[in-house]
Amino acid sequence: MAPYDAAAIRALIEPDRVRRDIYIDPALFELELERIFGRAWIWVGHESQVKNPGDYVTTTIGRQGVVMSRHSDGKVYVLHNRCGHRGAKVVGDRDGNVRFFRCCYHGWTYRTDGTLRGIPMQRGYDGTGFDMADPRYGMMRLPRVESYRGFVFASLAATGPSLETYLGDARTSIDDMVDRSPAGELEVVGGCFRVVFRANWKIFLENLNDTMHPMVVHESSVEAGKIWAKEHLAEGAPDPLPVRFTRNNGFPYEFWEKLTLQAHAQGHSFMGGIFPPRRTDPVYMDYMAAMEQAYGKARTEEILAVDRHNTIFYPNVSIQSGYQQLRNIRPLAVDRTQMDVYAFRLKGAPDEFYKHTLIYSNVVNSPSSIVMPDDHEAYNRVQEGLLAQATPWVSLHRDAGRDRPDAEWTSANGTSELPMRNQYRAWLSYMTAEA
Repeated sequence: MAPYDAAAIRALIEPDRVRRDIYIDPALFELELERIFGRAWIWVGHESQVKNPGDYVTTTIGRQGVVMSRHSDGKVYVLHNRCGHRGAKVVGDRDGNVRFFRCCYHGWTYRTDGTLRGIPMQRGYDGTGFDMADPRYGMMRLPRVESYRGFVFASLAATGPSLETYLGDARTSIDDMVDRSPAGELEVVGGCFRVVFRANWKIFLENLNDTMHPMVVHESSVEAGKIWAKEHLAEGAPDPLPVRFTRNNGFPYEFWEKLTLQAHAQGHSFMGGIFPPRRTDPVYMDYMAAMEQAYGKARTEEILAVDRHNTIFYPNVSIQSGYQQLRNIRPLAVDRTQMDVYAFRLKGAPDEFYKHTLIYSNVVNSPSSIVMPDDHEAYNRVQEGLLAQATPWVSLHRDAGRDRPDAEWTSANGTSELPMRNQYRAWLSYMTAEA
């Protein structure tokens, strides 16, 4: 591993540019797993995925396999997916429901809170000093687990800021997503779309609030929407939702320039909404009626007035609160990243309204859509291009020095590269922090 001390790491990041090494150096990737994914709050799931005792889902934090489960006490636990005996991975399925976890190697069993339940031929341990109550022999719990309005985060680090401190004012995007439910609750429905792309994990995060790319990257999918509309719609007729979601990436630069970007502490950021938030179709009007019945007209207007598109919670999750979508990334290698996409149902909203959520998910966030592959092709080409030794630097100059600082955040016009610069301030903070 290259000798990256704090000074060498600081030399990789400047206020308006970064070294290409941070995307292509395997040694730096290993340090990221240790110092970012090993210390930060990482989204591991939503409480609705483990509704009942015995429900579980598996995921990873960095390279650490973990299990999120609901125990008979009603609490949600996040456990290391490792047997306390010889270290085998205990849970092999992505999700399910069990009475207990059982290791496939020697049959040790564990309760869904991680405590050791039973050992075959237990008398073999009599008089050895072995203690079944010792948590080291269980599926050990992660040192910190907290939930904010149903979104469960965990940290491999025993100490650090609270989840609410980490989320900061950016947590209002989670509030926005949950408050849009007439019942004040969300639920994940079904599984997820899963895709692996051939690029560094940071490239995905940079792209989310990059408003200079849609007109270029999505040119082919926008054109496909235009052709369909021309062939199937009368002149002046409104686009159906799937076509509208596709064509809106073709807004001119002037549109994106007028949006607002906000950068928050810890690397978080969000951009203003890009799709018209209000509709007049019968499905949306039924949803409005359900909201007004639950909250009253004034509070409903206040909730729906919030208009945001992508919100990034650095380093591994992004939500689209107005469309009930969540994208979660898992770094696999310096040039490989896994992304899972979840769709949420607003409890209390009409069933037909949830179908619109699924339409958005399929048209925009599905691996089989004509939109997502545009982005992934760009990510892959960036990763390949960075191998060229033309220059050691990657530019983040756009609108540098024109940010508008506030007490809780910094804002900028919609085409600024503020969100990227903000992410690298957080990256630098994690990578140079004392252990």
